Amino acid sequence: MARILVVDDEELARFTIRDILETAGHDVDEAANGNEAISYQTANPFDLIITDIIMPEKEGVETIIELKRDYPDLKIIAISGGGRTKNLDFLKLADEFGADKILAKPFSEEELLERVNACLAT
Repeated sequence: MARILVVDDEELARFTIRDILETAGHDVDEAANGNEAISYQTANPFDLIITDIIMPEKEGVETIIELKRDYPDLKIIAISGGGRTKNLDFLKLADEFGADKILAKPFSEEELLERVNACLAT
């Protein structure tokens, strides 16, 4: 169906999202931070990127800004649990800076697939 990149510094989060998306028929790759995501997108563009917000090296909002600047038609879903402070203002920032959809962790399989399908339908 679609080529999707999952960007999260937590391996378990990447594995879980990947499993859901592959079960739904998508081709999924993983990146551990924003720098990897941008490198992967440059080498072999994706249809959709799902990125965490709070990550080392290059965080999600900065990654979204850079990706949207270079790939304005790329669909991006921002995900976050708010970090240690559980502050979901990061998702509002991601939305303001170009994320097509936002999703607070923890989320259900249905919530994830609904946002993925909405992004891919446009």
